[in-house]
Amino acid sequence: MSSSTTHAAECVGPTFSVDGMLLARQKTRQAITNIANRITPGMLEEDAVAMAKQVQIDAGMALSWHPTRVRFGRNTIKPMKIKSEPGVILQNNDIFFIDIAPRVNTWEGDGGASFVVGENADYLRCTKDAESLFHDVRKIWSTQHLTGQALYEYAELTAKKMGWELNFELPGHRISDFPHATKYSGSLADLEITPSAMRWILEIHLRDPQQRFGAFYEDMLLDDEDYT
Repeated sequence: MSSSTTHAAECVGPTFSVDGMLLARQKTRQAITNIANRITPGMLEEDAVAMAKQVQIDAGMALSWHPTRVRFGRNTIKPMKIKSEPGVILQNNDIFFIDIAPRVNTWEGDGGASFVVGENADYLRCTKDAESLFHDVRKIWSTQHLTGQALYEYAELTAKKMGWELNFELPGHRISDFPHATKYSGSLADLEITPSAMRWILEIHLRDPQQRFGAFYEDMLLDDEDYT
């Protein structure tokens, strides 16, 4: 996935480290699990966000380059740049997602995942499909070496076949040693080259066509040997 000449969109800083980026990813994924395990029906979304921030701080991570988000129920359809409706409480049969971007030393982490409480079949399918589509797109990237644009075109078509809408307001982005925005701030969905491993976050936000709920999954694009 690499070449002898680095494209401007994939430049990194002097503290970039493969081991460091993998450590940031590992700690991010563990934090998501730890946060999810503490979320229960009856919790207020704002309290869940405060708890999620503290989990990251307690793990020695800095809250760096985008807000910590936990979204319950009807707030799961909203684009990330739109604030949640306040006062939403997680119900006994409900859906929620977590989106965090901690920093581990100089390395950026970023990850998201969706979860279901109760047995709502639509919520369970949407959550499963968001993660499944992420891995489907990652496999296409790994085997067919498509551009970022082509990856998101594929994701949109596949999401429709699954019965969902893909939210293009979450189009993937760079990740690097902090801060990546000084190197490149464009989206993965606009990238006209094949993205390299360990440089990009692939974001999948599926929404119910009736705009009742959504599910989110994101992680770093990695080759199979690094993806555990």
